[in-house]
Amino acid sequence: MEVPVLQVNHLRTSFFTSDGEIPAVDDVTFHIRKGEILGIVGESGCGKSVTSLSIMRLIPEPPGKIVGGEILLEGENLALATEKRMRDLRGNEVAMIFQEPMTSLNPLFTIGNQLIEAILTHKKFSKKEAVQQAIEMLKLVGLPRVEEIIKEYPHQLSGGMRQRVMIAMALSCHPKLLIADEPTTALDVTIQAQILDLMKSLNEKLDTAVMMITHDLGVVAELCQRVIVMYAGKIVEEGPVSAIFKNPKHPYTIGLLQSVPDIRDKKERLFSIPGNVPKPGSIMVGCRFYDRCNKRIERCKEEDPALYEAEEKHLVRCFLQEEAVLIEGEEND
Repeated sequence: MEVPVLQVNHLRTSFFTSDGEIPAVDDVTFHIRKGEILGIVGESGCGKSVTSLSIMRLIPEPPGKIVGGEILLEGENLALATEKRMRDLRGNEVAMIFQEPMTSLNPLFTIGNQLIEAILTHKKFSKKEAVQQAIEMLKLVGLPRVEEIIKEYPHQLSGGMRQRVMIAMALSCHPKLLIADEPTTALDVTIQAQILDLMKSLNEKLDTAVMMITHDLGVVAELCQRVIVMYAGKIVEEGPVSAIFKNPKHPYTIGLLQSVPDIRDKKERLFSIPGNVPKPGSIMVGCRFYDRCNKRIERCKEEDPALYEAEEKHLVRCFLQEEAVLIEGEEND
């Protein structure tokens, strides 16, 4: 079988503060294959962005540190790579799009300067070839009048245009893996739809593996083939998008889907999961969703459930699923 572009095994990332070690990502394992779009969803503070920054080796040290696990990019363990090696890989083999392009683009340099520099850093191109590549990438992401835009500064472009420039920059060296961290959050709805269509189109054209981090389940439904649901630093459910949307198993996933507005169902009040995501490191024993769960049992307070296979390629971290598996096994006997 083809080796995944990215294989993350038992990743653990912690922050060390005056209060001690605070685990932000705890024993996370997943993979992404060539041409696949994987969605990672969950509320703010669940560990999505820390996972992506760990893969890019951009966790600030101190206070953060990858304390365990492997991050294999086509077999190479990035967790052990030197900073020099990571500089070679970032933007070349693996690239990232952030949610606010104004913080990622340098306001003192033109769009062209920044794109050309990114290309020349990683590719053995002449200046003329780099300029041509920059123009082609801006055309690829659907920007008009690219010969003018290449001479303009970030503040002269709209939010949607800046995000397209960021996508062009991320894809300019044809990376094997693209990480998109909430790429449409700062944009209005119509521009969001355009950016998502663009990413889907580029994924199909370039066959790039994409890791899409979002809190928006609509984005996942539109774009992704598989989805991982994270809560308090752990994966609580994983599987094909169709299976998880049609038959969610974890109480947290069920709550997330129930909280999505539906124009066909007029309700006076939208559903919301009671309580908040716990502070990282505050729950050391038992299921981390225990305090907010409407299906909890006594065992959940004392033990942390493993990931159980609900169906083929559909994993759930819940004791209710363990019981369902046992009952099914007894019936089959």
